[in-house]
Amino acid sequence: MSAEASEQIAVTDRDPSRAHWMELFFDLIFVALVGQLAHPLHDHPSVAGLLLFTALFASVWWSWVNLTFTVNIMPSLSRRQLALVMLAAMFAVGAIAVAAPEATGERAWLFAAGNAALRLVLLGLWIAQSWRVGAASRTRLLIYNGATAVLWFVSIWLPSPWMFALWGLSIVVEVTLLVTSSSNWAARVLPRMNTEHLSERFGLLVVIVLGESVLSSVAALNESWGLASGIVAILGLGVISLLAWSFFMYGTDAMRVGLEDLRAAGDYRAIRDTVAFLPFLIVAGVTAISGALDSAIQHPDEVLPGASAIALCAGIAVFYATNAVISLRFGRQLRAVLGWAIPALLLTIALGFAAAVVDAALAIAAAVIVLAVIVATSEITNRRKLRGDAV
Repeated sequence: MSAEASEQIAVTDRDPSRAHWMELFFDLIFVALVGQLAHPLHDHPSVAGLLLFTALFASVWWSWVNLTFTVNIMPSLSRRQLALVMLAAMFAVGAIAVAAPEATGERAWLFAAGNAALRLVLLGLWIAQSWRVGAASRTRLLIYNGATAVLWFVSIWLPSPWMFALWGLSIVVEVTLLVTSSSNWAARVLPRMNTEHLSERFGLLVVIVLGESVLSSVAALNESWGLASGIVAILGLGVISLLAWSFFMYGTDAMRVGLEDLRAAGDYRAIRDTVAFLPFLIVAGVTAISGALDSAIQHPDEVLPGASAIALCAGIAVFYATNAVISLRFGRQLRAVLGWAIPALLLTIALGFAAAVVDAALAIAAAVIVLAVIVATSEITNRRKLRGDAV
């Protein structure tokens, strides 16, 4: 029996179809990192800050995806092995979180060191689990996690902008290797992929991100206590709740079923897109919306700063546009997806014009109305579909 076959049937003391508690513990640290990166969007919103958040978040998101997918396709990991991996990764992410407020300044070295350490954790895990598969696989993993860890580590001693150039190069190398992965590699990986675990991990991450948004709004209200701020905070909770309704009533089940269909079809590219790339936009959009809500709570009687208005409207637009693209990648009919996606985007564009001229309180109230219409439309469409299927 081959080493690969032995790995696939190895007995483990955990259920690989469910997210382990240590994975959830790691996610708490990761969301703390996201909050640190997004801090400027809450207190000093600017377009430059929004772009910087997006770029830095892309780097840490990529690390989260790599770790999540690696654990997913290694069902033979025991509970204790998984716990050790998550704890090691947690300390690396914790270092990145501490560095996040000055990631392009005085603490850039720590941001780089944390990213290097996280890749070394992944490298050790891959060596322990897959080193014996073959020379080609060994070369790939040494480049994917080993060489990129070296790039992050070397960048510590380089001045700006060369430091950031190496950061970007590291991610480009990893993305390129993933995009150009051979069919043989995909054929080895896909049979071990657990769609229930992946959909649960992404769903739980979104839960925590939405929860962090609620916590952030409460903190903003505490700092700007007053009737108007309280009303905006309630409206902000409505925004977050409606986003949660859209995602958890439709997104999580669609992801589980969609990934299973793609795996059965052997469509590695679609799985790559819907796991590695597209969910980044959903989480980034929710985080940007959270920053805009905080600005509105702090200054309810003023027009939202330009960056906050962009974050609010672009965040909602990206949230629904990304879900539409994911639905199409899962094989949903174009007509059915456009039926809710086009109205959602048109309403969001209208919201963007309103948010640029009205007070923040009215802008958030308008956002609630827009999201309520989108959710109601989706519910009506879904009920019609269910009645049609029953006939």
